[in-house]
Amino acid sequence: MLGTRITIGKKLKDEAEKPFWISFADLMTALMVMFLLVMNVALLAVTKTVSEEQRTSDARKDAIEKLMDKVEEATLKDPQKYSQCSGIHVNRDRQVIDFGDCARFDTASHQLNNNQERLLRAFIPHVLEIANSDLGKDWLTRIVVESFADKRGSYLLNLNLSMQRSRRVLCVLLAKPDAGEVELTPQQHEDIRQLFLVGGYSSNSQKDTLEESRRIELRLEFRGIKETARSTTQANGENFGNCAL
Repeated sequence: MLGTRITIGKKLKDEAEKPFWISFADLMTALMVMFLLVMNVALLAVTKTVSEEQRTSDARKDAIEKLMDKVEEATLKDPQKYSQCSGIHVNRDRQVIDFGDCARFDTASHQLNNNQERLLRAFIPHVLEIANSDLGKDWLTRIVVESFADKRGSYLLNLNLSMQRSRRVLCVLLAKPDAGEVELTPQQHEDIRQLFLVGGYSSNSQKDTLEESRRIELRLEFRGIKETARSTTQANGENFGNCAL
């Protein structure tokens, strides 16, 4: 018993000398795991954002296609009203309604004949109905009346003439109807004022013939993904006046 060696002091010394910090390899492993977790979260967030934008873009494209379908259907309504012309055409790529010879101007003139005026007043209510549908209110922002001139004459002369032609379209729509026509309602007048803009093109976008160049088009404009839908205004009974053209 007396010869037994007591080693308590040495054991405590060995334990005290053991390092309590984690090894460098373990530290790097932990950092790598944290990095991978952060990257996964970031990638998920980016993927989610891209997916939402893609869904919104697809929804916009689908809505525009459906609206253009309705416009094409509108050109087939009441065919007897369009029997004196070859028809109204829809260019889906340009999102344009081309009236062709159904509303074509004479040389150096911004006047429309009686049949052309009646046709415009008969067709535009269909366009307004589409614009005031749920899809139309959500995506359609404006309708630009674009009139064109042929290549004869100076640039500025034709530019002024084409602007007069676009303004003539609005004058026709807001004018008193002829006997037998259905008069546009005050709300339809207000919708025209809110939706329609006028634009003119001199000798731009020429067609194959001079006659085809002197045409009227309605260009439909749709809101972008991040733009807000247009607001609607109720008619207030305002007198729109008379056209001075």
